Parts: sequence; C-alpha cells; structure tokens
Amino acid sequence: MSTPFASRCVRNDSEPPPLAGAAPGSATPRLCHSFPPVCSADARVLVLGSMPGAASIAAAQYYAHPRNAFWQIMGALFGASPALPYEQRLQRLAVAGVALWDVIACGEREGSLDSAIRPDSIEANDFARLFSDCPRIGHVFFNGAAAETIFRRHVSPRMALPELRFTRLPSTSPAHAARSFDAKLAAWQAVKSATCDGAGPRPSSARVPAAIAASA
Repeated sequence: MSTPFASRCVRNDSEPPPLAGAAPGSATPRLCHSFPPVCSADARVLVLGSMPGAASIAAAQYYAHPRNAFWQIMGALFGASPALPYEQRLQRLAVAGVALWDVIACGEREGSLDSAIRPDSIEANDFARLFSDCPRIGHVFFNGAAAETIFRRHVSPRMALPELRFTRLPSTSPAHAARSFDAKLAAWQAVKSATCDGAGPRPSSARVPAAIAASA
C-alpha cells in the first residue's frame, strides 16, 4: 500500500532524532521528516497535508493528534473511523481510491504549527514520481491553506504537472477551530465525490495548474 520512496533529505545521525523529546514550544527548530506516501497504483484522489506534526511523528502515523478531525471525517466518508486500528484505516482509504501524503519531505520547525516551519529549510516531496506511479490520480485536495501555499511555491514552478484538479479544503487541524466539525465534514464531502469521478488514466498532456478551487 505504501510506496517505498527514499527520503530526499539527509538526516544527521550524530544529532538526536527529529522532535525526540522536544516540547511543542521548543525554541530550537528541529529537522522534521515526512512519511512515505500511502497510495496504490489505482488511487484516484490525493489528500495532501503540509508536514506531520509532533504527535504524528511520535506515533509514526498520519494525523495522529487526538483532536485532529481527519480520521473522524474519513470515518464518516469511507468507514475509516479512528476506532479502527491504523492499518485498517489506511486499507479503507486504499479501497476507496484515496492516497495520503504531505507536500514537505523535510523542513525545520519549532513544535507542530505550520507557521513555525522555516521557509528556507523546506524540501518538497517527489511528486513527479508519485504521479507517474499513480497515473489514475485526477484530483488533489489540500488539507488547509498551508499545504496549498507550499505546493504552489515549491512544487508547481519546478515540474510540469499532469492534468489534475486542485481543491483546498478547510484544515482538519485542531489549530483551525473557526469552523465546526459539521462544516468541515460538509466541505470534505468533495473527496468522496471525486473518488467516483472516472477511473481511467489521466490525459498525457501536462500543464501548470490554474487557480485552485477553495472550500476553506
């Protein structure tokens, strides 16, 4: 299910592991690494976050913070409830045609907030390979504005993207509490709809994405 992508970032093994034992408000930025993508060759939808938070890194799981609404929403949409073991949740998403990844391969950050990521430290993930390995992905959903912004700055200008649709969704992070769970769930219904939109490979032509639709 998970594609074995090699990290594009070099970890200094003489230093402590990223965020190991670090308090969320630590004054010292630590180099954080993202996880491999969770995807299958027939995935039709890609959900992108920015970079795993401290709780996710500690658990080695996507969206592990107990107050992050992501798995509640996935439970409502695809039966991938947080009550299920993590691997079963991932399997439910794979069966539904949903892939997960983050825009950032590695970057320096204090704590877990996207606003604490040092822009000059960002290294983007290898999207050219992902879209080549998963040719049926036709719609990319950004989990919040930060993921979209980072993708536009660090991915779009540096590669010819395939024919894709892009939508920004309200962040599931507990730091974005302005919207209720019901409002977020209503916006995220678009992901379920997109999994039903055609199962064929993308057209071979490439383009730079136009304006990204926003549900945030």
